[in-house]
Amino acid sequence: MGLEELSFTTELVVNELVTNAIHYGKTPIQLRLILQSSLTCEVFDASNTAPHMRRARTFDEGGHGLLFVAQLAERWDARHSREGKAIWAEQPLPA
Repeated sequence: MGLEELSFTTELVVNELVTNAIHYGKTPIQLRLILQSSLTCEVFDASNTAPHMRRARTFDEGGHGLLFVAQLAERWDARHSREGKAIWAEQPLPA
C-alpha cells in the first residue's frame, strides 16, 4: 500500500502528539493509528484542556509541536468527551 512513504512524517506527528499528551495531559494516554481513506494518528488523554497552537520564537525549546503537526498533516483537530480529549492528525495516503 506504500505506507513506507509516510513513515517519517508519521513518526514526527506521533512524537509531537504523544509528547504534548505527556506534558500537558493526564493519564491514561492512548495512541491509535487508523488506516482508512487516509492515515489518522490519534492520541487520547484524560485532560479536558484544549490544545492551542503557539507561535514560539526561533530559540524557544518548546511550543513548536502543534505547528509542526499542522504543517505535516493535511488537517488536525481535537475531539472532546467526558473522559478527556483526542487530538488527531490526518495524512493523505500516497497515490
